Amino acid sequence: MTDQTTPAQEWIDLGEIEALKTVPVRQITLGRTKIALSYLNGEFGAVSGVCNHVAGPLGEGTCEGDYLVCPWHQYRYHRITGEGEPGYEDDRVPRYQLKQEDGHLFVNLKAVTTRNKPHDEPHPLTRPIIREPGPVRVLGISTTAMDRRYPRYSTSEALLDMALEQAAKDGAETKLIRIDDLRFRNCEGFYSKSAHACTWPCSITQMDSSDEMDKVYEGLVFWCDAVIISTPIRWGSASSLFFKMIERLNCVQNAMTISNKVLIRNKTAAFIITGGQDNIQAVAGHMLMFFSELGFDFPQFPFIAHSRGWEAEDMENNIRFVKASGELHDGARELATRTVEKAQMLVGSAPAEKVARGGRKAGRLE
Repeated sequence: MTDQTTPAQEWIDLGEIEALKTVPVRQITLGRTKIALSYLNGEFGAVSGVCNHVAGPLGEGTCEGDYLVCPWHQYRYHRITGEGEPGYEDDRVPRYQLKQEDGHLFVNLKAVTTRNKPHDEPHPLTRPIIREPGPVRVLGISTTAMDRRYPRYSTSEALLDMALEQAAKDGAETKLIRIDDLRFRNCEGFYSKSAHACTWPCSITQMDSSDEMDKVYEGLVFWCDAVIISTPIRWGSASSLFFKMIERLNCVQNAMTISNKVLIRNKTAAFIITGGQDNIQAVAGHMLMFFSELGFDFPQFPFIAHSRGWEAEDMENNIRFVKASGELHDGARELATRTVEKAQMLVGSAPAEKVARGGRKAGRLE
C-alpha cells in the first residue's frame, strides 16, 4: 500500500494496528484534516471525515456493508474509494493512502482523489425572501386533528374561519392550511446531533420530495405577512399536530443560531385557543414564546381563547356554546382586524439589515 513517490514526511503514524482494528469506524483529526478510518473484513480504509452534504462527521457514523453512513443525514460513501453509493458515484469525498510498517498504521495526508460535489439545482426554499407588492396576506393554520372523511365540528377551526373571513373583509388576501391535511415526517432530531445538522431548508424537506411540510415553510417564510394559528387544548397543552409542526420549524429558528440568517421579518402572529378544560394561559404563553423566537411580532391582545373548565366533560354543550357565542365570534373578528392592522404597519416598515440578538452565539457555535 506504500506509494514510493510520496515524500516520507507526509506519512503520519496513526498508532498500533491491533488497537486500531478494535473499532470499525472512527474519526481522526490530524491538524486541519479529518479522516474517517474504518476496518472491515481484514482491510483498513481512509476517506475524508467531512460529509459533502453539510460537513457531517463521517467517522462518527456507522458502516453498512462497505459504505460509511453519515450520522447526521445518512448520506453514504464507500469506505475505501470515497465514492457515493450506486447511482451517486460522482458524489465523492477524498481518499487517503495507508501503509503498515512495524505493527503501526500510517496515513498520507495528501489525498489520492479530490472531493466532488455534484451540481444540484438549489432547493426552491433557498431563494431570496422578497415581499411582492399587493395587499396584506393572512395565513390561517388549523392544528386540530380529525377524520376528514367524516368531519366533526371543530371550535378552534370554526373561529379561525371567522377570523379569515373578517381579514378578507378588511382587505387582506387569505389562505388556510389544515395541518391535518398535510403528510409530513416528524422531526427526526437532527438538532440533537448537532446544531449544524439542523439546516434551512429542513434536511427532511431537502431529501424527501413527498414531505409536505414545505407548504408551511412557503406560507410562513415567503407568502404571509401575518399568521393566525388555532389549536384545541389537549391535556393542558396545544394539539399534537401543533407540536409536530413547530418541531419541524426549529430549522427556521436555528438558521439564526448558526448563521444569523433571519427568515422572519416584519411579520405578525396571533392565536385562537379553545378547549374543554382550562390551561389557556400556559398554552398561549408557549405559543407566544415560540413564535417570538421565530421572529414574529404580535398585535395588542394577540389571542382569543375559550374554555368551560376542568369539570365540563359534556363536550356537545361546549360545541353548542361556541356556535352560539356572539362574544367569541366578535372576538375572532376583532382579533383578525387587529392582526391585519399590525401587519399593515409592519409591511410599511423597512426591515433591519442585521438583528442583534443577545444571549445567542449566532454563527459562533463551539
